[in-house]
Amino acid sequence: MLDDDIRSQAIALYDRFTHEGMDRRLFMRRMVALAGSVAAAEALIGAISASPAAAAIIPENDRRIRTSTGSLLGTGKFPRHSVYIAEQAKAPPRRPTVMVIHENRGLNAHIKDVTRRLAVAGFYAVAPDFLSPSGGTPADEDSAREAIGKLDLAASTAAAVEMIGELKARVDGGPQVGAVGFCWGGGFVNRLAVAAGDRLDAGVVYYGPAPDRSEASKVQAPLMIHHAGLDARIAQTLWPWITALRAAGKPVTYFNYQGANHAFNNDTSAERYDKAAAGLAWKRTLRFFRKHLSA
Repeated sequence: MLDDDIRSQAIALYDRFTHEGMDRRLFMRRMVALAGSVAAAEALIGAISASPAAAAIIPENDRRIRTSTGSLLGTGKFPRHSVYIAEQAKAPPRRPTVMVIHENRGLNAHIKDVTRRLAVAGFYAVAPDFLSPSGGTPADEDSAREAIGKLDLAASTAAAVEMIGELKARVDGGPQVGAVGFCWGGGFVNRLAVAAGDRLDAGVVYYGPAPDRSEASKVQAPLMIHHAGLDARIAQTLWPWITALRAAGKPVTYFNYQGANHAFNNDTSAERYDKAAAGLAWKRTLRFFRKHLSA
């Protein structure tokens, strides 16, 4: 069984590699030193990283829902973005809409599964692929992270604001739109709340980096922020952000999941996933959206 201290050090090291651009050879050298051998290091990395083969919680063929692929935007100054859509099989014409913002791995199987979970809960769930302008999410995770790193975040955020308007106008969605994001997507929801103002009706942030505290006054949507207690990297920007939101009188709800690692909601990562924290955060997320979004 992996020692908790080694696990924490390995996850922190992996996050430096995947989020801060740490040199791959340096990363491997330090991981080998930590794990004790090349084979042990490779096994540890495999357990920390997401597994494409992990079973979905809500499979594609679940009879309670229907899924489809479509697109948003594509006219004017905004490029077309592919989207994955999930909704209840027997849903009323107008339902609360939730945008699902992916991690730095792009629109992968795990994010599609999360989208289906929202559909089962009664929402019209739409997951845009923000790598669409560069060809879409690649199968290789390293390539996806590299592509994410090259994104023009300001342009992507502006596109997402435009998506909100398009979603509100659709007959199959609802007049109110919320957004939930994870990791890179969590940070994106923070940015979206700043850029969208009162056009965004609710936002949920899972362990995402925060904007500069000077932007807090622009936020109009109620926010819920889930923070992994062991995630020191995100905490550096999180505390100033929450403090600024509260000082500006903005509606923000904050939860700290003690003992949980960054990406604790991702059940495809054996070493990161925390079932208890993920389950509690999800219940809180659904309750929050049901409170602030209506058909």
